Amino acid sequence: EVQLMESGGGLVQAGGSLRLSCAVSGVTLGDYAIGWFRQSPGKEPEGVSCIKRSDFSTWHLDSVKGRFTISIDNAKNTVTLQMNSLKPEDTAVYYCAGFRPYGSLRGYDRTWYKYVEVRGQGTLVTVSS
Repeated sequence: EVQLMESGGGLVQAGGSLRLSCAVSGVTLGDYAIGWFRQSPGKEPEGVSCIKRSDFSTWHLDSVKGRFTISIDNAKNTVTLQMNSLKPEDTAVYYCAGFRPYGSLRGYDRTWYKYVEVRGQGTLVTVSS
């Protein structure tokens, strides 16, 4: 059984940093892309960042480019999202999720969460102004 376990959410002031971690068990990362999507109350979900284990290619939502960094530790089967310069609009529940992409991540947009095959329970990130 594939399981994703998130950790690292919390409350931070605007301009601060948080690190989210996702531990993957039950499957080797293999052909999967692992990433994070988020959802705020009353809004549609949106993909934030993801990374392919096979070639370490990444995809980021435009609004987080330059602020968020995603990395993967293949030996530990963990994916980390480092979030810097956080803004109140980053407030959301963040879900670690996995999917098997067709080709390059460049072909995807913020709706990649629709292709998710497995996801964690989510962790709340709150950024105060």
